[in-house]
Amino acid sequence: MDLKEIQNLIKFVANSGVAEVKLEMDDVKITIRTTLEGNAETTYVQQLPAQAALQQAVAPQQAPAVVNVTSEASVPAEDSKYITIKSPIIGTFYRKPSPDKAVFTEVGSTISKGDVLCVIEAMKLFNEIESEISGKIVKILVDDMSPVEFDQPLFLVDPS
Repeated sequence: MDLKEIQNLIKFVANSGVAEVKLEMDDVKITIRTTLEGNAETTYVQQLPAQAALQQAVAPQQAPAVVNVTSEASVPAEDSKYITIKSPIIGTFYRKPSPDKAVFTEVGSTISKGDVLCVIEAMKLFNEIESEISGKIVKILVDDMSPVEFDQPLFLVDPS
């Protein structure tokens, strides 16, 4: 089972209203618990036959992952001309490639298709998130070093 399938499963469970789901396959065990507030806590355990049991938490250890359900009504009418760049994965959002480097982009920066906007760390891998559009950054919607969910809005871009 790959990361994208797990993300889709988390999203499905969070939207279904089920309190807890346990899934066990040949070498993978997954437990997803949700609360009334829409929070989802996911434990992902993969047991490899040649190694001892390996447990990995997909969600950050300090707080359960928050499944953000954003409706179009929550975006003001003036923001409707902007394009939202969303997170393709679950992880921790970073605005810089490393602590001693400058941020990838600022509010007001002009970006082009293929420019790196941020990195998202997931399971000790740092994934560069590239822009799929050209335009100007209007707003950065996530704080540096914050946990993000799949499909969570990260940036507002003015394509004009």
